[in-house]
Amino acid sequence: MQKEAIQAFTARITQASKSELIVILYEMILTEIKEAEEAFEREDLEAFDKDLKQAQKYLGELMAALDYRYKLAYNLSSLYQYVNKRIITAMIQRKPDSLESAVSVLQKLLTGFEGVSKEDTSGPMMRNTQQLYAGLTYGKGTLNETYIDPNDRSRGFIV
Repeated sequence: MQKEAIQAFTARITQASKSELIVILYEMILTEIKEAEEAFEREDLEAFDKDLKQAQKYLGELMAALDYRYKLAYNLSSLYQYVNKRIITAMIQRKPDSLESAVSVLQKLLTGFEGVSKEDTSGPMMRNTQQLYAGLTYGKGTLNETYIDPNDRSRGFIV
């Protein structure tokens, strides 16, 4: 994944509710699959495998988050296993043909969870994080960016 995409996803994660985190994971998986397809077109099979393995990691996070006290979790687990098999098939065959059906399933799930996240009023999962605002600040001939001090121990997730 490109550095800019990682930064954008990171910023969204810090402000996301539980359901928005699921939406973000779907988007991250779809991004990795798209980048894997682009790597295949460039004939970069190493990047192709790397991107698909990263997509599998994100998919594993979705699978690990399932709550099997609800019947829906079993249905989602089956869909996630199907998507994982399609990714494995693409890696073994060294071509992205099997990814089309995986993307179709993920996009449908993404649409559903986007609807759920719009109704989620639980607020951000992470507490004590800096509020993010959209916008750019320009200096003389440069773009000014916000600097976050990594030594500030009061930031991040607090239980």
